Amino acid sequence: MKPSEVLLRGSHITRRWGGLVAVNDVSIELTRGTVHAVIGTNGAGKSTLINMLSGEIPASSGSVHLMGEDVTQWTQARRARAGLGRSYQRNTIYPTFTVYENCRLAAQAQSQKPWLWWQSANACPVTQAAAHDAACRAGLEHMLDRQANMLSHGQKRQLEIAMCLATQPQVLLLDEPLAGMGAEETDRMLKLLDTLRAEHAILLVEHDMDAVFRIADVITVMVNGVKIASGDAAFIRQSPEVRNAYLGEGH
Repeated sequence: MKPSEVLLRGSHITRRWGGLVAVNDVSIELTRGTVHAVIGTNGAGKSTLINMLSGEIPASSGSVHLMGEDVTQWTQARRARAGLGRSYQRNTIYPTFTVYENCRLAAQAQSQKPWLWWQSANACPVTQAAAHDAACRAGLEHMLDRQANMLSHGQKRQLEIAMCLATQPQVLLLDEPLAGMGAEETDRMLKLLDTLRAEHAILLVEHDMDAVFRIADVITVMVNGVKIASGDAAFIRQSPEVRNAYLGEGH
């Protein structure tokens, strides 16, 4: 696949709650081989943007296309089955299950076979292979039998990525995957995202600006629900509007 292949496109999407406009006429493109970071202060509309792209909440106006198909009216579950994976700000793992079981459940949700009601779900070779591969790709190959609540914070975030990968997505929407991490865990997560870059289009919402400048190919800056700038790290660093609105003089 060409690195410039657009996998997810949001066009002029807006979200209103009564008189409050949380996201206002924002357009964004995610391409395979690219990490596209979205930054902004709390309340800028970043998570609302992800929620509209993923289908968790509907857009008030505008459209969303996934791999060239208009999915604006699709549910979150249907978008997920079509190749869109996402993680949340807070851990959404099954704490009493093992790493492998968490990944298997995610894979099972993607590859549902209700007509095989007589077959044990954990015996399906397709979901078994998807779960094992996802855990290994996320760097958890030595922790398959470890209970999820015994993982470190950074490893739990890796597990969330693994659960996304188990659904075999083309697009990854990651909402603050580095939150609460120390330097070593951050390095490990950035290396993981770098390995995933080639085969996926990645949207990264993040507050860690040093990490964003290290990993992102494209950075979009939002303020009060509006996109004020978008470009590479050098462009964003030099933008007077971005410095005034968000970065400050230290960057």
